[in-house]
Amino acid sequence: MGDMDAPKNSSTQAADLELQGSTAVCSGHWTVHQLAQLEARLKRIRWPAGRIRIELDRVKRMDTGGAWVLQRLLASLERHERGIELCGLPPKAAGLLELVQGTTMAVEAVPRRAHPPLLEELGRGGVKVATRSFGLLAFIGEIGSAWWHQILHPSRIRWREITQSLGEAGHKALGIVGLLAFLLGIVIAYQGGAQLRQYGASLFIADLVGLSMVRELAPMITAIIVAGRTGSAYTAQIGTMQVTEEVDALRSMGIPPMDFLVLPKMLALVVALPLLTVFADIMGVLGGMVMSSMQLDIAFSTYIERIGVAVSVDSYLVGLGKAPVFAVIIATIGCYQGFQVVGSAESVGRRTTVSVVQSILAVIVVDAAFSVAFSRMGI
Repeated sequence: MGDMDAPKNSSTQAADLELQGSTAVCSGHWTVHQLAQLEARLKRIRWPAGRIRIELDRVKRMDTGGAWVLQRLLASLERHERGIELCGLPPKAAGLLELVQGTTMAVEAVPRRAHPPLLEELGRGGVKVATRSFGLLAFIGEIGSAWWHQILHPSRIRWREITQSLGEAGHKALGIVGLLAFLLGIVIAYQGGAQLRQYGASLFIADLVGLSMVRELAPMITAIIVAGRTGSAYTAQIGTMQVTEEVDALRSMGIPPMDFLVLPKMLALVVALPLLTVFADIMGVLGGMVMSSMQLDIAFSTYIERIGVAVSVDSYLVGLGKAPVFAVIIATIGCYQGFQVVGSAESVGRRTTVSVVQSILAVIVVDAAFSVAFSRMGI
């Protein structure tokens, strides 16, 4: 740090600025060691209006810290439209002041983040969405190719990984799926029964609970639970392997990650989700039966008999047929987002969140498409 010539033993001498009328007399050592003292002194001064004379001939020493304080004082006086007259500024101090002035950046000169026009933002967003969509399509193509290769070579099917994934996605999810389906049946029976009882149609509560659970609610609620529970686990597992470079290690050993990580999970979920949907159908109907007995005094035998009349085989197969499609969607999105993890554990969390949101949204959209298609076909 540059400074004016001064004896080394006087570096701790105090710095001062005294205002005498319209004249500011500066004295002492204006160095980096005295910045706090100078700042406190400047805050207490009330500058008069008009022209200010600043005398610097009593300043014994000045470095770039003192020059910076002086430059800031001059800039402050200029902003308040006061004239400035510098007197007694030594040549070396003048050089330091000029150096500080050359490196000072005004607030207006600070570069600000440019906001692109609306059309440009829309274009960039469209390109980003298209890129991600093409990436997902390419991933689906890789899955199809791997499936076909395993069909042609059944010996390469990894039954151990499929069994392990089936356990994780299947019987370990029975508790939460059964509980939510049971409570959902209770809610439907409670809300619908209160209305049907007003018209003397309490028996039709079995139709309401049975058809709504079997055709729509059981497959969708099961898929949503599996998306949040199993789909997120797929993303986190593969994403963590990406961060720790285990996926690259599999490739280096000649093991295709698609065969080892994706296909067993997808096949296990395709088997597990329909079974979970059947279990959700049973628990939902059971919940409606319990509530109907308590609220509407409908006997269990009467309720079960009415369920057999109201729910046809076609309605049952409509709901059950959605489950494998939902399973493929959840497994595909979960595994794809796992392979998109890069960098750190933060990316794992971010991709896991994206996986759950996209899976649930895709399940709801596909379920709505199924409803429209079945309605057009008269099913």
